[in-house]
Amino acid sequence: MLKSTVAPMLLTLHTKTKSNNFLTLKAATFCSTFPQNPPTVRRNASTNTLTIETLETPSYKLPPASAYVHLPFCRKRCHYCDFPIVALGSTSTETADDDPRISNYIHLLIREIEATQKTQIDQHPPLETVFFGGGTPSLVPPKLVAKVLETLRSKFGLSLDAEISMEMDPGTFDDKKLRDLIGLGVNRVSLGVQAFQEELLKVCGRAHGVQEVHEAIEIIGSCGVRNWSLDLISSLPNQTQEMWEETLRLTIEAQPNHVSVYDLQVEKDTKFGSLYTPGEFPLPSDTQSAKFYRMASRKLGEANYNHYEVSSYSKSGFECKHNYTYWINKPFYAFGLGSASYINGTRYSRPKKLKDYTNYVKNLEDGLIDCSQVDDEVNEGEMAMDIVMLSLRTSKGLEFKSFIEDFGSEIAVELCKVYEPYMKSGHVLFLDDQRREITEDEFSTLVLDDEKLENEIGFIRLSDPDGFLLSNELISLAFGVIDP
Repeated sequence: MLKSTVAPMLLTLHTKTKSNNFLTLKAATFCSTFPQNPPTVRRNASTNTLTIETLETPSYKLPPASAYVHLPFCRKRCHYCDFPIVALGSTSTETADDDPRISNYIHLLIREIEATQKTQIDQHPPLETVFFGGGTPSLVPPKLVAKVLETLRSKFGLSLDAEISMEMDPGTFDDKKLRDLIGLGVNRVSLGVQAFQEELLKVCGRAHGVQEVHEAIEIIGSCGVRNWSLDLISSLPNQTQEMWEETLRLTIEAQPNHVSVYDLQVEKDTKFGSLYTPGEFPLPSDTQSAKFYRMASRKLGEANYNHYEVSSYSKSGFECKHNYTYWINKPFYAFGLGSASYINGTRYSRPKKLKDYTNYVKNLEDGLIDCSQVDDEVNEGEMAMDIVMLSLRTSKGLEFKSFIEDFGSEIAVELCKVYEPYMKSGHVLFLDDQRREITEDEFSTLVLDDEKLENEIGFIRLSDPDGFLLSNELISLAFGVIDP
């Protein structure tokens, strides 16, 4: 069954991580929302936008047009969180505006951005998306956010219509702060609600309560933010079907344009990890978690939200543009503690500890680290696994002919054959080039002739919700075909 963790999805990617004495080898936290696995926990689909383009230049060699910026500050660490954060404390005598922990980090972050080399490609487009993830980015004063945006604009350029997203928690911003952020260009908010029940927020160790949730929703509305996401977690300790139904009802009544739904993953190095065992009371069983997922898919679908990615729902035209970068396997910059960028087919991770990250930035400034080199030795098998995993998480699915062009027909045909039983069970759908679903009888004929299979299959996608619920298992089967 699906277990979308509340860490970024790209933590699980199989593409190799660049070997470097100054880089942590394990991919680290960035949002996006996937995020947070996929995208962050507070923190994808239009069939046109999600097309994986076939270009003379491989997509991984294109210059990045997106940037993830990690702002790691929180009031306190939530009980499910294993992200690299800096807990400021809710009783600090210093205000956020003059907290040296924030201002010193922002200075360090700006140094990293300024020292980052552009990829060795003649033309560099301006950034089209920027995502401030965390942590709780809304704790950072707008004047410091302004400095980061100005540095990005000066270094890489920033499109006039760029999507600039920020994760925000209830109780960490007021009307003035949000209007100041909007004035800087922030035009998308990802509101980390998680639940609408006081007891669930307390058991999660959240710093906000239900009243602050309603106040935050009201502030967003009064400030005229049209593009915003309300982010939830299911399968929490002692969460009931009635609670989840109420949370979905109140979410729909709040009228966000986007909803992210993450299924709790219990990580070992968290308070939840020491208290609970997945599938055992007071956590829901796998069967109960599946019911939560199906309920979300049904209720949000009935409210005209498009289930465009495993954990993401949106009204038409409000899919998260930044997350598209992840789903279609295109390059992106990442900056900050524990973040991981994807450039020239390689993932580069920053250290998760502040002291190590400080040393990393110094080494970057001294020219001892270079993430800009084009890697001509990218492993095709790893790249194929990335594309399959990312594509099958979306409602668009895997573009079959493009996959054949990139990786050959043998793997593509074997992928169809290994999925045949799941096509019959309704978990995997095969579509033609016009996205018409191929029937079981039609597929039984095609599978006998490899050439017909190559010509007639246009897309492979997982069904909603049952296929998505088995996404981890189905993606693992694909990996077995690609790398037996």
